Amino acid sequence: MKLDDHDVVIVGAGPVGLFLGVLLLKQGHQVRILERRLNRSHRSRAIGIHPPALGELERAGLSRALIASGVRIERGVAFSKGKKIAELPFTGDPHFPFILAVPQPVTEQALEQAVLALDPDAIVRGADVCDFADDGGTVTIRATSPSGELSLTSRLLVAADGAHSLIRQRLLPDQPARNYPDSYLMGDFMDGTGHGDNAVLYLEPEGIVESFPLPGTVRRWVVRLGAPARGATASDLAALVQARTGAVVDAHSNTMLSAFDVQSRLAGRMIHGRTVLLGDAAHEISPIGGQGMNLGWLDAAALAPLIGASLRGQGVGRQLQLFEKDRRRAAARASLQAGLNMALGRPLPPAIMAARNSFLAHALELPGVSALVERRFTMR
Repeated sequence: MKLDDHDVVIVGAGPVGLFLGVLLLKQGHQVRILERRLNRSHRSRAIGIHPPALGELERAGLSRALIASGVRIERGVAFSKGKKIAELPFTGDPHFPFILAVPQPVTEQALEQAVLALDPDAIVRGADVCDFADDGGTVTIRATSPSGELSLTSRLLVAADGAHSLIRQRLLPDQPARNYPDSYLMGDFMDGTGHGDNAVLYLEPEGIVESFPLPGTVRRWVVRLGAPARGATASDLAALVQARTGAVVDAHSNTMLSAFDVQSRLAGRMIHGRTVLLGDAAHEISPIGGQGMNLGWLDAAALAPLIGASLRGQGVGRQLQLFEKDRRRAAARASLQAGLNMALGRPLPPAIMAARNSFLAHALELPGVSALVERRFTMR
């Protein structure tokens, strides 16, 4: 089936693809967002929205609903062996003095509603892209769907199809990934800790345990492991949390469970003729630190005005070069921060762990150090 020509085709209706769709539709462009899933996922993975991304969401008219649906995390607290060792405020941004915690399905629903309000036909679900070709003037995209094969032509193609991007694999087949010696088990449970809206890190010799508040008196727990936790259960995660931290987690209240390993990948190029790689398709980073989704949103916010100018016939070659340079630098910085976060959570002998924690505690008492760390954690 041949669909009408479009200004931009976006592959991937995740948070990044949907946000770019909103920005382009608001400019009046004809946009189609192709998504292979027939329905939105109800699994909540990415939850943290940082101040710079909240600023871009606000400019798009999207922040108010998300803030109303989320939890404002204004402080991080670190414990070890049952004792509080440090605190870090997340209040440095004058407009958004917090990190917002929102379940990913809520975020995607808000973004999808914004897209459909602008164009009810913009999202094409069940469309699995299998091929594309750039003839120098337009891009032709072929996809399979339950109703047959789809063919679209577009002036531009944007790949926001995630870390396993088919488009990136076709454009950069030899782009290597870096694997890390870190595995994690993550789950959401009813919160009985009394930590309120604080993010909590338990720096323990066996490995870090992270804990974040979510709406509805729910708390996310993330435990660092030395090997993949295939087949682990909610009871296994609850037992690990209690063994390392002493916190009692009700396994029966579990609403999400996920085991994952970590790798990173930075595409050598984001722009390939009339095709642009965006978000995880361009730069996969560790989810520890929660910067990946935000990084993709900031990509989209920087790209959207350049797309608009290009579609109006303006020359944007130099601006695209600067865009690519700036966004790759931001991705490298975020990847480094995520690597430091993972290193912080790896097991250490108890004596070395105690000395390291004491150094961190004293360092964070210095206003300059505290402000620098806060800026790193909040992506400012």
